Amino acid sequence: QVQLVESGGGLVQAGGSLRLTCAASGRTFRNYAMGWDRQAPGKEREFVAAISWSGNSSYYSDSVKGRFTISRDNAVNTVHLQMNSLKPEDAAVYFCTAAENMGALLADTPAYWGQGTQVAVSS
Repeated sequence: QVQLVESGGGLVQAGGSLRLTCAASGRTFRNYAMGWDRQAPGKEREFVAAISWSGNSSYYSDSVKGRFTISRDNAVNTVHLQMNSLKPEDAAVYFCTAAENMGALLADTPAYWGQGTQVAVSS
């Protein structure tokens, strides 16, 4: 079992930045690919970004590519999502996700996810 706890959400003006953090506990963190999903009101949950267990490979949805950066620190079991140039359409609940293989994250079928952190973007 892997427990994921997100933090760092909040309200920001369009064009601003936020940094989300996911703290993981439970099974060996470095064995898992990690990622972020989001869900806006009235919409389905969607894949945002993912990073391999080593941190050497990362993937992004087209809607955030070039603006968001995912990173991880295996020494302290954390994953970050740096979000820059935020847009009103980025407003959503952001969920940290984990899976033993990257394919599951890219298919948006993670094995584990957290409770989420709210991001609001004012125009």
